[in-house]
Amino acid sequence: MHDSGADAAPGAIVISSCTTLVVHLAGEIDHYSAAPLRALLASAADIGCTGLVLDTARVVFCDSGCLPVLDWWPRHRRGLRLVNHSRPVQRLLNAAAARQQPPRACAPMSAATS
Repeated sequence: MHDSGADAAPGAIVISSCTTLVVHLAGEIDHYSAAPLRALLASAADIGCTGLVLDTARVVFCDSGCLPVLDWWPRHRRGLRLVNHSRPVQRLLNAAAARQQPPRACAPMSAATS
């Protein structure tokens, strides 16, 4: 019996060039299942990969545990491209973008005088 719980590494790994890593993620990505992906990306960076393409078409669940993984690569001056966003990934990206929006300035309230 095969158990594909959330703690398994999420997906297959394909290296398509010497400097670009292509990862096809599948299944669930949370804080625990993102650990193998974090380790993979750190190893790829150590051997000189400067580009990363993440295909998330087959991701069925994704929570905020994925965000630090996505943020790490560009913070270290490497190119990141997300392709084929699944609905859960798109929902997470939309929520993260909304949190980063600066608060809108409120119109000044006029004081009532009596």
